[in-house]
Amino acid sequence: MNNQEKLLRKNIGKKIKLARSKAEYTQEQLAEKLSLSPRYISQLERGIAFGSATTIINVCKVLNINSDFLFNDLINNKAPIPNDIIDDKFLEEYSKLNDYNRTVISAFTAELIKLQNKKENKKNA
Repeated sequence: MNNQEKLLRKNIGKKIKLARSKAEYTQEQLAEKLSLSPRYISQLERGIAFGSATTIINVCKVLNINSDFLFNDLINNKAPIPNDIIDDKFLEEYSKLNDYNRTVISAFTAELIKLQNKKENKKNA
């Protein structure tokens, strides 16, 4: 397996973990619903294993996601989100927020960026 394949598997695994977390399932609960082992779920999430088409379809059904969630950015040749840009824990927590709180986080982030830019502009002036 080449490095690109490893990155693709890790990206898909990260998304499966995110969806599982949002659904509030443990690896054991997801494994039970899919008739798989918890160890295999762990391997999927870490990108060590990659499921068959049937497994991926069943994961999507159980987690109530569509395949676009897992594959769209890969097919559109967008790079996977590196761990150093967005922390896994942040994504996991963010996915649990309701729409209102996501809007609050977006507004807060926009304000922080404005403040940061002002500070950088003053520093460079």
